[in-house]
Amino acid sequence: MVRVAYKLGVALAGWYLIDRRRSRKIAEPELSRAGLSRRLRKAFQGLGPTYIKLGQILSSGEGLFPPELVGEFRLLRDRVPPESFDTVRAVVEEDLGATLEEVFSSFEREALAAASIAQVHAATLRTGERVVVKVQRPSVARNVAEDLAAMSWIAPHLIGRIPVASLANPPALVELFAETIVEELDFRLEADNMLDVAEVFAQTDQRQVIVPRPHPRLVTRRVLVMERLSGFSFDDVEGMRAAGIDTTEVVRALMISFLEGATLFGVFHGDLHGGNLFVLPDGKVALLDYGITGRLDQPRRLAFLRMLMGGTINDPKMQLSALRDLGALPADTDLDAVIVDLGIDQPVRDPTTMSPEELLGEIRDITKKLLAYGAKFPKVLMLYVKDLLFIDGALATLAPDLDLFQEVTRIAMYFTARHGERIAAEVGVDPRETAVDLDGLRASLGVPSEVESMSYRDLQARRALIRKRMRDHHKAKHST
Repeated sequence: MVRVAYKLGVALAGWYLIDRRRSRKIAEPELSRAGLSRRLRKAFQGLGPTYIKLGQILSSGEGLFPPELVGEFRLLRDRVPPESFDTVRAVVEEDLGATLEEVFSSFEREALAAASIAQVHAATLRTGERVVVKVQRPSVARNVAEDLAAMSWIAPHLIGRIPVASLANPPALVELFAETIVEELDFRLEADNMLDVAEVFAQTDQRQVIVPRPHPRLVTRRVLVMERLSGFSFDDVEGMRAAGIDTTEVVRALMISFLEGATLFGVFHGDLHGGNLFVLPDGKVALLDYGITGRLDQPRRLAFLRMLMGGTINDPKMQLSALRDLGALPADTDLDAVIVDLGIDQPVRDPTTMSPEELLGEIRDITKKLLAYGAKFPKVLMLYVKDLLFIDGALATLAPDLDLFQEVTRIAMYFTARHGERIAAEVGVDPRETAVDLDGLRASLGVPSEVESMSYRDLQARRALIRKRMRDHHKAKHST
């Protein structure tokens, strides 16, 4: 705890004494945000794997978090300082029980990428097969245990002190980190996850998203040898478009495969971010790094499916009942009362037309009511929401002009055509006999029912306007 407090304290002090003052002097708030983001990124990097993983989550929130923060924390995806080659050699040879020269005809000394848990090297097997070798950092297990111990100590103390923190359920968040990061420390589990996700793609005939093949005999707890693929960085939008790749189809395939895996098979990649994806020259998406994989038992999978279906037909009670079954609300919650108390049955208020005081008051009121009902953010939803944050950011870069209403309708029609019979049997509502109702989507975006279309670029502009008003309100309040 002292180490964490020291590193974060130094970062915040440096920002307050240098970047913040300089920003105020020249009246450029972006400079202040950039300085804070840079200092926090360096602090997270120095604090080790658990905090790097937190930074990776923030890096997936393009369009939600400040661009300076997203840009800095992207560097934590694959640009963490790597271990020395001698350390890598020692780990690989110890786990494989053979020298590098006995297994590989070549092994690149420089890492292709280095992240919180491991780093990746290009290599060629003695058979001539081109592979990549994922090698775990030797001290990572001890560092993770220390981080989780500190987080587990402080998490319960946040409940009841910060309303939003209570809603997010800090102990469950730490528990989720513990479960997922511990799983990441055993690459044999990751290889199993790769095969399971590939099986989902095979059963849904999903050919646009692919999984690299793990080598059947070169997988240990700390070493994973897999097929080598290459392509465009997920952030290289200009390169993809210059090569004739339809970037809208890229993000659409990713979204559909994610939803199919979660709602129909209860298995989905749980750590989507730009460092775990790249696009092949033919437009297919290569999905990497399966250390964190979401798995749902049958009741929770059906709850996810009901939540998706409830959103498609604009049935708030169906969505709330699904959230209740996932643990977000107590089992005895009066769902009709929740709908009335939260104003879900009332006309939508456009947040861009509200004053900062009204918007803050609305947020405080909703948070207070949710906590009164005993609402929590269950850990089963955290991976799901984390992936949705990434897809939100992917839309911003790959398909900013995509009409959100048309796209939701298109995806709903895809699920109806491909899985309508199964959905009807499992949920009790036949999507083939019910129309898509977009009023729920409009409500979630804060726009009235007469709005017929909205691109993601339009949505970003609305978010930017709200953030600007909140910043101006904050500055005006503190200047007086």
